[in-house]
Amino acid sequence: MVFSDIIVQPSNKRDITLLFSTRIIRLFCYGFLSIVLALYLVEVGLRETQIGLLFTLTLAGDAAISLLLTTSADRFGRRRTLILGSLLMLGAGAVFLITNNIVILMAAAIIGVISPSGNEIGPFLSIEQASLTQLVPDRQRTQIFAWYALAGSFATAAGALIVGWLTQGLRAGGMSSADAYRVVLAGYAFGGLILTLLFLLLTPAVEVTPSAESSSAPRTLGLHKSRNVVFKLSALFALDAFAGALLVQSLLVFWFSVKFHTEPGVLGTIFFGANILAGISALLASRIAARFGLINTMVFTHIPSNILLMLVPLMPTLPLAIVTLLLRFSISQMDVPTRQSYTMAVVAPDERSAASGVTTIARSVGAAISPSLSGIFLSIPALFSVPFFLSGGLKIVYDILLYRSFKTMKPPEEKAQ
Repeated sequence: MVFSDIIVQPSNKRDITLLFSTRIIRLFCYGFLSIVLALYLVEVGLRETQIGLLFTLTLAGDAAISLLLTTSADRFGRRRTLILGSLLMLGAGAVFLITNNIVILMAAAIIGVISPSGNEIGPFLSIEQASLTQLVPDRQRTQIFAWYALAGSFATAAGALIVGWLTQGLRAGGMSSADAYRVVLAGYAFGGLILTLLFLLLTPAVEVTPSAESSSAPRTLGLHKSRNVVFKLSALFALDAFAGALLVQSLLVFWFSVKFHTEPGVLGTIFFGANILAGISALLASRIAARFGLINTMVFTHIPSNILLMLVPLMPTLPLAIVTLLLRFSISQMDVPTRQSYTMAVVAPDERSAASGVTTIARSVGAAISPSLSGIFLSIPALFSVPFFLSGGLKIVYDILLYRSFKTMKPPEEKAQ
């Protein structure tokens, strides 16, 4: 199964290409920022607890801003909303570049778009998913989402690899660590500018026109008939995200740096490999889902990956810890395109941006407090590895609850089989 197998109308190819391009650029920026962000904040004088709080505010601010933007995007305009999000990314990168004042950084974290995890943040994912869903047939939705996830994972991996060796090279050339990290922040802000220009090129095909019936229906957060389903999914996704954010990539980098005294170049290489494997696992998910169903694929690939996560801190050496982490990433992302595809499949077309937005925001809210909690654990030597066990255990609870709640609710392509 290859990308060329996806059949779309010629008029839609331009928008699909643009949406994949913006995904790649954005995740490249997120990937390289996540490798140096915590290290940069330590370098300019912030303590572990302050960094955890700052990351929490980043995720909480993202939740509020993204909720506002995504729940109104189908009416305000998807392209306009994407442009606004990219400007917020540009602004946040610029503020982090020019100041180390904790109050100003917190304000930028709340209002702007900046990713401490290497993962998606902001309104982009929800609106791009809704747009892609209407540009491709139902049977190819999961496949396009898998390629979309793969593109993002490869971009994140490339960003992590390049920035690790770039900053190490800059430091070897005589630049201070703080100045080397500022080069990365400048690149992040520039990425926001490039996204703005690309989103301007999208066509009206990405927009949606609500039906007369849905236009008059009462809405809650942009939702009408799918409210209950979306809210139930949101609660479960929030639990999963809370667990996942206990070990955002920046904190994983910090853990490896402290535990094994690992250099930035090696860290970049580790997470390059991790994100490559994650991308491949997402692509394989579309094949597995076509045979076993979206919910089954989400649950029965997720549980083993979380067991592997809990094994990482039990490894006595760096090579064993790396191998275990890479094994985990090799299956960890199979639930991502399937989860996204399932959400888009069980709601009405004019609820898709809102549904993706609400579930994504629920994930952001669920994740918001986790870095602060991990910051506390990481500051106490005896509890240094607790986030691994807590994260993996809670994720397994999520898998069990998801399966029990949604195993009988099928997407259109599975009902037709």
